[in-house]
Amino acid sequence: MERQLLNFFSGIILMMLYACGGQPAQKEEAEAIESKAEAFVDLFNGKSLEGWKVIGVKEARFYVEDGMLVAETTMGIPNTFLATEKEYSDFELEATVKVPQGINTGIQYRSAVYPIDTATVYVTGKLDTVTRNWEAGRVHGYQFELDPSERAWSGGFYEEGGRGWIEHLADQDEKRAAFKNGDWNKLKVVVRGDSLQTWLNDVPIINTTDGGAESGFIAIQLHSINKEEDAGKKILFKDIRLKELH
Repeated sequence: MERQLLNFFSGIILMMLYACGGQPAQKEEAEAIESKAEAFVDLFNGKSLEGWKVIGVKEARFYVEDGMLVAETTMGIPNTFLATEKEYSDFELEATVKVPQGINTGIQYRSAVYPIDTATVYVTGKLDTVTRNWEAGRVHGYQFELDPSERAWSGGFYEEGGRGWIEHLADQDEKRAAFKNGDWNKLKVVVRGDSLQTWLNDVPIINTTDGGAESGFIAIQLHSINKEEDAGKKILFKDIRLKELH
């Protein structure tokens, strides 16, 4: 009987200790998760293009449809960008995107516009090194490449309007296989100082450093096309959100 009473009261004490010590810990954990979620800000509200502006050809087709941000291809329009009005430096960026077959696109970050005509040394998609001339007003900056072609360099480190391919994915089969053609893909970029990292569908793609741009706008690229059958294809974006890092 005494042993039974001892076990009973021991259980009561353990329950009281758990109630006193466990609940605050659980509360702190919940608050931490909530705080982390609140740190992200939606860059796209799903209803309008508020907070964004077109850089390039104003007739380029960017619009909202069924809660998604749409970039629609058009013949005769050069690379054009839908850019955030605000600039960002250190941040974590997430987005979900679906790219039609044969359409190259990407998300710019730490990007800007050339104030004057500028020439750069440029690495092409064939990994040749050439000199390219960029006109004043041209967008340049880091890009999260989205490449549904057989080359499959999605997530690689590309500099639009600048140096071109800085880190490609040739001979990196696991990384090249991360992109899902014709389906939704989740991308993530983390930049802090000169550190740069990218993920595609939770697969780590790039982890490097670069002493280039320190801040700039974020933008969606609407790439030029040269085939009539590619006109009218829709690149779809949703869940575009960002958390600034300090």
